[in-house]
Amino acid sequence: MVTPQSIENRLVILSKEVDESHQFLESAEYAYHKAKTDYELEMAHSRMKLSTEKMRVQDVQDYALLASQEQFKALNMAEATVKAARANATRIRTQVDIARSIGTSVRASLEI
Repeated sequence: MVTPQSIENRLVILSKEVDESHQFLESAEYAYHKAKTDYELEMAHSRMKLSTEKMRVQDVQDYALLASQEQFKALNMAEATVKAARANATRIRTQVDIARSIGTSVRASLEI
């Protein structure tokens, strides 16, 4: 049976999850921006090394990407982590909204 107390307990748990999710998202965002900076700096460095050679622009980009593949992988992993953290935060917010709606319904039915 759903009671106001059980809903309140669930909201307390969800509140803690929101805080944890926010902290994780902050650290994931930091890691993403660090990875993005590392990648962009490595790409620029790689392109500068190749700028003295006569190559097509696409070839220079390809060589630079190959030279910075580890940073590219780290950037993509960090981006995926941020997306997952945002999705988790949205999921928790949705659960909070549902719990609040249920709480309102339970209180209304108790007043009848």
